[in-house]
Amino acid sequence: MSNADNKTGNEALAIFLDHLSGERRLSTKTVESYQRDISSFLNFLSGHFQRTIYLTDLECLALRDFRAYLAFRRRGKKALSPASIARQLSALRTFYRYLDRRYAVRNDAVGLIKGPRVKAPLPKPLSKSGAFDMASEGSIDSRPWVQARNTAVMMLLYGAGLRISEALSLTAKHCPLGASLTLTGKGEKTRVVPILPVVAEAVQKYIDLCPHPLDDDLPLFRGIRGGALSARQIQSDMQILRGYLGLPDSATPHALRHSFATHLLAGGGDLRTIQQLLGHENLSTTQRYTGVDSNSLRRVHGAAHPRG
Repeated sequence: MSNADNKTGNEALAIFLDHLSGERRLSTKTVESYQRDISSFLNFLSGHFQRTIYLTDLECLALRDFRAYLAFRRRGKKALSPASIARQLSALRTFYRYLDRRYAVRNDAVGLIKGPRVKAPLPKPLSKSGAFDMASEGSIDSRPWVQARNTAVMMLLYGAGLRISEALSLTAKHCPLGASLTLTGKGEKTRVVPILPVVAEAVQKYIDLCPHPLDDDLPLFRGIRGGALSARQIQSDMQILRGYLGLPDSATPHALRHSFATHLLAGGGDLRTIQQLLGHENLSTTQRYTGVDSNSLRRVHGAAHPRG
């Protein structure tokens, strides 16, 4: 550890952040999040020990030191939520793995800390009418081809359960859409998705109206200038549209995929089939939708039951 003996924790952090943005090409917001979380830890240690913190100190920290930091972050007016505590702990572990690789600075105690249990939030699907209104309206843009484009994308999300990245990865060679679509999604997992006629018709209408040439190996969905349509643009268009339609802030591209799953489940679909349609690796991920449907049933029961 000779190359780390005289290096401060903040100096090592600066090099680590350069590694994240340069070599790993993480987004600016992600790098800033790491910077905040680890700086907070180093500042706590500096106050805790009343001196500058070096890598040799980070290597010698005991389990009680890590626990003291987490306890500190749980106290006071600026106390962090369990989810934020879990995120900070994840950032520290990533930082320590980097220190181990680069400087041979190893501390096994960081792997022994038990973070708070964070309950995964339930998906927030739209109502059936809200999902249909958003998908069918597509956009408030006056250009018919843009409206058709957004409608086609949203129909793929709500009508076929695709992720936004999956919909935007389609090329012209996938068209015309038939009764099913084979695609490779998250984790390089291939699945076959049934395509409803209304979805295929929406995509074909967009193709007929699109003013840009649609070559087989290029993205099917195009931006205004002819380049690949970005997820950010769809998100921005949906933000405007949901205000126009009076829908909640939770009306996002992923909410349409949530709506696809939740409405299938409410209509009698079984979890295993929905898991396959969504491309989930684990059934436990799909089971979150049972919580959504149960909440809906309880609301209906409470409103309609004569003793509610």
